[in-house]
Amino acid sequence: MKKIRVGIIGAGRIGKIHTDNLLKLPQVEVVAVSDLFAGAELEAWAAERGIDQVVQDSQVLIANPDIDAVFICSSTDTHVPLIKQAAQAGKHIFCEKPVSMDIIQTEEALDVVRQAGVQLQIGFNRRFDHNFKRVRDHVQNGTIGQPHIVKITSRDPNPPHPDYIKVSGGIFMDMMIHDFDMARFVTGSEVEEVYAQGNVLINPVFAEHGDVDTAIVTLRFANGALGVIDNSRQAVYGYDQRVEVFGSKGSVAVTNDHPNTAEISTAEGIMRDKPLHFFLERYNAAYIEETQMFIHSLVNGHALPVEGFDGLQAERIALAAKFSSILKRPVKISEISELRSQQPVAQ
Repeated sequence: MKKIRVGIIGAGRIGKIHTDNLLKLPQVEVVAVSDLFAGAELEAWAAERGIDQVVQDSQVLIANPDIDAVFICSSTDTHVPLIKQAAQAGKHIFCEKPVSMDIIQTEEALDVVRQAGVQLQIGFNRRFDHNFKRVRDHVQNGTIGQPHIVKITSRDPNPPHPDYIKVSGGIFMDMMIHDFDMARFVTGSEVEEVYAQGNVLINPVFAEHGDVDTAIVTLRFANGALGVIDNSRQAVYGYDQRVEVFGSKGSVAVTNDHPNTAEISTAEGIMRDKPLHFFLERYNAAYIEETQMFIHSLVNGHALPVEGFDGLQAERIALAAKFSSILKRPVKISEISELRSQQPVAQ
């Protein structure tokens, strides 16, 4: 069996999750981990997992001839240079979303990947969720006919820390980008026009950083379907993740995952547990599946399930939403280049 030798760049929460998931695969050997803050604690964590090399400098890891592929789990501002460096070193790449906050930089990174002839998968893990895959399948096999309306709800249980808000890139690029990708995924159609509205209803700290905490975006797809996405940074009842596609022959909808299906009915009311708490619990199986599919594609020479182009398209939609919220009008994806040159601040 061919072994894929992997290096992990960025050993924060998501980097450690990917590492543990990779170590479950017989086709994988995790060779090294790099992190700017590598020290005794990370070395001990790695040693427990049989990972011998822990370094601070990602260049050491990328230059390692024993490594076939890298997982880029570091901060977003490092993604583009690391993708370029890894591609030029002949490494296949898994990179967390988004590729960057600037579509020009993303395009440049994808060009380097193409020229190098390596594979690049983007971490849109929700595509691998058992519920959302069923929605996609029923749309693709014609069960519900021609899609007419897509509804996506994504609401976090708690707002992020203020330090994160100021570097997040805003709700459209940081949070709703998953939903933009999901809209393309379940419909199989590109988005042509976006209209976004947002407000600060939870915490004024968002306004301090030019962001909103509550947003609704409507989409017009190339196949004629219409979409509605709503996001909130705080749902007091827990992590709210729902999708519905309504079509000419019917509809398919998925609701939240819960710790159990028990429902208690009494004279006082009907009760059940809140949804699974947050993304690590809700999408744990999806994180495992996306890792398995990346390795499977490399081992067997198959096409990747989520490619760099998917990351770029989601960023384009997010940027159109940002322009729309500023200009207070619908924005076509085809307008982005012109608007970007006129209003670079929005990028």
